Amino acid sequence: MAEPIIVFDGVHKSFRGQKVLDGLDLEIPRGRTTVIIGRSGGGKSVTLKHMIGLMRPDRGRILVDGQDITRLEKGALNEVRRRFGMLFQEGALFDSLTVGENVAFPLVEHTQLDRAEIERRGSEMLVTVGLPGTEGKMPAELSGGMRKRVGLARALILEPEIVLFDEPTSGLDPIMADAIDRLILRTQQESGRTYVVISHDIRATFKIAHKIAMLYQGRIIAEGTPEEIRRNPNPILAQFLRGTAEGPIQVQ
Repeated sequence: MAEPIIVFDGVHKSFRGQKVLDGLDLEIPRGRTTVIIGRSGGGKSVTLKHMIGLMRPDRGRILVDGQDITRLEKGALNEVRRRFGMLFQEGALFDSLTVGENVAFPLVEHTQLDRAEIERRGSEMLVTVGLPGTEGKMPAELSGGMRKRVGLARALILEPEIVLFDEPTSGLDPIMADAIDRLILRTQQESGRTYVVISHDIRATFKIAHKIAMLYQGRIIAEGTPEEIRRNPNPILAQFLRGTAEGPIQVQ
């Protein structure tokens, strides 16, 4: 596996006395797709927010290219964040802006490009995600899958080194979910970027991942390539992959 670009080193995080991350250790390999799986409410999204500095740990370190972002002041942290793009679970589009304006928003905010160049790049990115000619549409006119693709176009427009995906196929029918999976696969292969995906879609996980890590009770209990994960005898992992109520994971 490639060298790590992000490292969690003994990360702890609690909310109102409830422990969510309990000494989390995890390495995210550079230029690969890592999928973090685990139960709903198990800390996956909290882990993602720590990667980009939206949350700070109670204890432990988070290294991005060897730099401990938990110790950075706001200005330096914002510089690190510019290396990231993020696709939120619901796309998180601005309802008052057109599709073209949504995709172009990061360019308007963070570059000095002229309007014509911004529009050109936005249109190119919409072609990349399979939505040519949709610049003038409003988010309310789009299906859930189209909104996800617009969100991905916006996440990629600044050409980030690292892209974070929070449940990219949640709420989609199987055909549209497969289309999003293929899009993630293609854009990662073409760009060589580092992708980190939060998911409990097992089929999608094995399709897109170079590395899979299972988060359970605040720690990574199993990690490896898809083939290594399939062979892993851990009973908690096996139950989760089977998707059955019977096993060591208690259903409440």
